[in-house]
This record gives sequence, C-alpha cells and structure tokens, in this order.
Amino acid sequence: MIKDSKEHLNLTKETYIQHFKFASCVGISMIYGGLQALIHAIYPGILTKSASTKIKKLYSLFSDTSDNSDTSDNSDTSDNEGN
Repeated sequence: MIKDSKEHLNLTKETYIQHFKFASCVGISMIYGGLQALIHAIYPGILTKSASTKIKKLYSLFSDTSDNSDTSDNSDTSDNEGN
C-alpha cells in the first residue's frame, strides 16, 4: 500500500500534503453535491442546477490537474466499471 501511494503521488506530482488537501476538498465537494441532489430529488423545484454545476466544476478541476500527470492510470476508476 505504501509503494502504491508513493507511485500515485509521483504520478500526480504532488506531495502528501498537497494531495491530502486536493482529495479532501474533492471529497467534501462531492458530499455537498450529493446532498444537494438528494434535496432536489425531494423538492424538484429547488437546487435545479446545483448538482450539474458541481459536476462541471469537478470535471474542470480534474481536467486541469490531468494536464500535469499521466491520465493512463485507470486504477482508481475500477468502482465505476459496469455502470
């Protein structure tokens, strides 16, 4: 696990602290967007664009960071297979 972590940090060209901050912000943003989507599911008239806006911002964020790293590493997407 430590070897994989070091490889991932090298691939992303980030220190542990940089990666921790980025991944934590992404995780919190995803939780927040998920809560917005759930509220929208219950009350369709509110938060009509919040989830899609959050997705676009996250996509843009990852697109910007992928310019600095090799995007051929798909090991983190295994939980999305078959969807």
